[in-house]
Amino acid sequence: MGLILVRYGEIALKGGNRRYFLKRLRDNIRDGLKKNGIQGAMQSAQGRLYVETDQVEDALSCLSRVFGIVSLSPAVIVPSELGAIQTAALEWARQVGLGPSKSFRIRARRADKTFPVISPQIEREVGQSIREASGSRVDLSEAADLTIDIEVRPEGTFVYGGTIAGPGGLPLGIGGRAVALISGGIDSPVAAWLMMKRGCSIIPLHFRQSEVEASKALDNCRILESYAYGQEIRPIVLEHEQVFGDTFRKLHHIGAERWICVFCKRTLLLRAAEIAQEHGARAIITGESLGQVASQTLANMEAISYRVPKPILRPLIGLDKVEIAALARRIGTFAISTRDSAPCPYLPQYPLTKAEMGEFLRVLTELEESGDVHESIGL
Repeated sequence: MGLILVRYGEIALKGGNRRYFLKRLRDNIRDGLKKNGIQGAMQSAQGRLYVETDQVEDALSCLSRVFGIVSLSPAVIVPSELGAIQTAALEWARQVGLGPSKSFRIRARRADKTFPVISPQIEREVGQSIREASGSRVDLSEAADLTIDIEVRPEGTFVYGGTIAGPGGLPLGIGGRAVALISGGIDSPVAAWLMMKRGCSIIPLHFRQSEVEASKALDNCRILESYAYGQEIRPIVLEHEQVFGDTFRKLHHIGAERWICVFCKRTLLLRAAEIAQEHGARAIITGESLGQVASQTLANMEAISYRVPKPILRPLIGLDKVEIAALARRIGTFAISTRDSAPCPYLPQYPLTKAEMGEFLRVLTELEESGDVHESIGL
C-alpha cells in the first residue's frame, strides 16, 4: 500500500472555521478518488492529510486537480529511528537510479522535538550513506538532480523524493455558487477556473451562436469538470438568437448599430442573472480583461453592468493575454479554445469603445419604447 502526503495552505489560517474547510477538502478528495475508481483510505494528523492507496500514480493525477491542495508527495513512513530513515532514503535513491553522474541533497525537518537527532545531523548521516552507496555527489542547491525530504513527525518519519504541485486555493463548494458565462474563447474557462479555485461552485452558461463555438464551450466544460471534485457540472445552453435577437433588430431599427456589443453583453448578463436566481447562485462570472479588446473598457463595463441584479465577478480584469493564455495551457483548455472559430454574427462594423452613460440611457429608453420590429426591417 502506497502513501501520499497531502499539503494544504491557507486552510490552516482559517482559525475557528478551519474544521469546516478541512471537512470540505476531505469530502472533495474522497469524491475525486471515487470518480476515478481509486480505492484508498485517508487520515489526518498535525496539519497534514495522508492518502493510502495501491494506485499511487492514478491517485496523484486525480489529487493534483483538487482545489485546496497545495502539493503532494508520494512517500513512505518509517519508525523514527536513524537506521530506518537511512534505509528508506537509500531505497528511494536506488529507485530513481541515482548514480555517480548525478547529484543529490537531503532536507530534513524535525517537527517532533523528542527525536534526539537534530535536522543538520540527520542530513549529514543520511547524505553520507547515500553518497557511499551510490557514488553520487552532494549538491545543496536547487540544481541538485534529486532532493530527498525527511520529515520527523510524532506519528512517524516521512521520506519522499518529489513534490507535485496542486492547484491550491480553497476547497470547491466553500465559496457558494455562481453562473459562469462560457464562450468558445480562451478567457471565460480560465475565469471560471479561477473562481473554482476560490471555492466557488459554477453553473456554466453558454449562449449558442454556432455549433463550432458551442462544441468548444462544452469541451472546455468537460475540462473544468475534471477539477470539479465535490460538485457536478451541468452546463446550460441557450440560443443566443432567442435571448438577444429582438434587441439586435431594435438597435438596427433605431440606427444604434454601434451599441450592439454593449447591449448584447448586457442582455446576456440579465439572462444570466435570471438563471442565477433560479439556481440559487449569488453572482455571475465573466472572462473580461480591462482593455484587452476595444469593447472591454471601463465605460463599456459600466454600461453593460447597469441594473444587473447580481454581482459580476471578473477575475481576469487585471491580467493580460499572455498571462491568461499561460493559465489556459496549465488548466488544459488552451488547445480547445484555439480551434477553428466561427465569427460573431452580430458584430457591428464599428463597435462602440466608450459608452457614455447619458447616451446609453437614451438608447435604452428608446429600446424599451420600441415595439415589434421584425416586419418593419425585413428580418
